[in-house]
Amino acid sequence: MRSPRPAADDITATLARFACELTYEAIPGRVREYAKDLLLDALACALAGYSGEDTTKVVHFAGHLAQSRESSIIGGGRLSLAGATMLNGFLITAVSMCDVYRPTATHLQPVIVSPALGIAERDGASGRDLLVALVSGFETAARIAAGVDYPAFRKRGWHGPGTIGPFGAAAAVGRLLNFNAATMATAFGLAGSQAAGTFAAWGTPSVKFHQFRGALSGLMAALLAEQGFVASREFLTAADGGFYPAYCGRSAKDAATTALGEYWELQQIALRPAPTSAASQGIVTALFDLIKQHDFKAEHTKHLRIHVSPACFEAYKDRRDYNGKWEASASLHYTAAVVLHDRELWLEQFEPQRYDDPALKRYAKECVELLGDPQLSAEQAIVEAHMQDGTVLSAHCKASKGTPENPLTRAEIEDKFRRAARGRIKHAEAELVLATISRLEDLKSVRSLMDALRTASSEG
Repeated sequence: MRSPRPAADDITATLARFACELTYEAIPGRVREYAKDLLLDALACALAGYSGEDTTKVVHFAGHLAQSRESSIIGGGRLSLAGATMLNGFLITAVSMCDVYRPTATHLQPVIVSPALGIAERDGASGRDLLVALVSGFETAARIAAGVDYPAFRKRGWHGPGTIGPFGAAAAVGRLLNFNAATMATAFGLAGSQAAGTFAAWGTPSVKFHQFRGALSGLMAALLAEQGFVASREFLTAADGGFYPAYCGRSAKDAATTALGEYWELQQIALRPAPTSAASQGIVTALFDLIKQHDFKAEHTKHLRIHVSPACFEAYKDRRDYNGKWEASASLHYTAAVVLHDRELWLEQFEPQRYDDPALKRYAKECVELLGDPQLSAEQAIVEAHMQDGTVLSAHCKASKGTPENPLTRAEIEDKFRRAARGRIKHAEAELVLATISRLEDLKSVRSLMDALRTASSEG
């Protein structure tokens, strides 16, 4: 699918045309398979999300949006289309285990997968249609993100999921609704009118609101555009309040559209194997490598010295103390301490009986030292274990597990899904979901996938 390089003021139209005209045949096999990885990983995150600290609150909130029950909840029952879109979006992000597009620190799975599943189920769309819609949504959002001048964007305080994500959600839903380019551009204008979320929320679970609210924003944008609601069709570049001028203070970088349909930016979306902050993933990767290489015990260590990027250090240096699941998952000190002691990092490590253990809290506070290292960037980390006998063991993570440079395999994502599904949906249904995703192109209706993902106990 070759696209000419567009004029700078034609980015909205170019991406709209790409999103609505994308076909299954135009998507390379490796990109289709990665889209399946993104979908399966999102489902795993959603099933794990029932362990989230604020899940019960969002369940009640979503139920109050409307009383109809036409849309499935992953691992649950049914709610309205709006309620299901928001709750599924929250579940995917609830335990800090979803994706991250690292150049703009943007989580896209919660924003894009949730509304796409809702519309695909509602309309009985095929698995192939869903797959194309997901590629359309992820690539559109990733391209808009790639066009961002991130230092300027970040300096203004913007947070990517709620500002960039709604465009991807609108693209995915619009593709399922068979929009033409003009309607898709209108949907982008309506998505941009709702793009919101700043780093003032960072440090609290409300950053997750940006993600599940972004999912609903994209859904509403597409449904309004379907009705012919009028909006700007040049939202990304409009001089007065357009996305790039307002959010970055400059025009889009060429990466927003260069080689669109030939180079696939969505393959730069990283996954997370463990339910902890994106910044922790390099530390976790290095520490597990260190344990595997040297097979040492926690009681043999005097302390851990952890080197991270300067930006990571500034953001996490004061998180030595924590209260509750979310704060524990956002503490690099606790995450390192619990990996060292348990040789494991899953949902159990973020339950009160573990993170409130006095000995573990003391180790995290007194024996884990965090240092900023200008030679490191992003989630890169160097972990040094200073042993009781005076020796020092070290491991250097240049790319954390789940990144494009060190990807999760399909088998590893399937294991993550099985683990998350345990106790939430039946084993037979979990295996059916795995088989369905692997052959998504052959699925006649997404409704059967969603049927397998609901819990029998929630049917009424």
